[in-house]
Amino acid sequence: MGFAFILIVFLALFDLGMIIAAVARALGAKRVGERLKLRLLRVVVVAAVVCTCYGFCEALMIRTEHLTIHSPKIPPGTDRIRIVQISDVHVGVMIGKWRLKRMLEPVLAARPDILLATGDMVDGQIHRRNGLVELFRGVTPRYGSFLVLGNHEFYAGLENSLAFLKDSGFRILRKETIPVLPYLLLAGVDDSAAQRWGDAGSSDEHGLLPAQGNAAYTILMKHRPAIAPESRGKFDLQLSGHVHKGQIFPFNFLTYLSFPVCSGENRLADGSMLYVSRGTGTWGPPIRFLAPPEVTVIDLVPALP
Repeated sequence: MGFAFILIVFLALFDLGMIIAAVARALGAKRVGERLKLRLLRVVVVAAVVCTCYGFCEALMIRTEHLTIHSPKIPPGTDRIRIVQISDVHVGVMIGKWRLKRMLEPVLAARPDILLATGDMVDGQIHRRNGLVELFRGVTPRYGSFLVLGNHEFYAGLENSLAFLKDSGFRILRKETIPVLPYLLLAGVDDSAAQRWGDAGSSDEHGLLPAQGNAAYTILMKHRPAIAPESRGKFDLQLSGHVHKGQIFPFNFLTYLSFPVCSGENRLADGSMLYVSRGTGTWGPPIRFLAPPEVTVIDLVPALP
């Protein structure tokens, strides 16, 4: 599937080149010979194979992205609070024990105070756990692990997904807020896919956050990187995933049409921030091309004097 998509992209570029050559010929340029066309087609196929092989390797090269946030809501003299975000792991047919272990290695190395998972942690056939629960439980943040549901938790079967994630040590926030610390508030909602399963209320952000904002630093966990009007100005940081940065270039241009935000930091007009993870795993083919997976390390610290 991944190879087919990359090949189609290269063939499209080849066809574009042939169109340009035809236009140039109409303007008096030399005709492109059939032998040269055949050679170029071979180059296209080889290039697609090489990019697919690289994409398989890139999917395994998890980057650790670091972000430090200074906030006056964090009391002076407070030690940093280290939050690690993972997203779009897609445990299932393609993501098993070996790959999950690789994904969690940078999480463990970061020694998080809080682990946040922003949806699509599971995919199909999660009843085949094969030690996956134990790997997740091997991460023991000081203040806990929290999670919101993505669309794939619903596709995989909500009941099985919830059971697996709870067994894995996550507290699932379904239109819920929780004060982790006196100065740190977590909020989370289900993905909008919940509406198709008759549970629209769990994805509705009305009434989730205080109307006048919050004295505590507020993190909103939401799978899709979209800012709901009813939540705008009521959080300090929204953590999202879902788009994978397209996963395979140039698919990122298509995802941008649906979610016109950039991967990484997006500063909002009200002074808050939307952070969009490229995702930690893969969906469908186990490859990424020019969209490397990430684990995000966020350090919350007091404002600079």
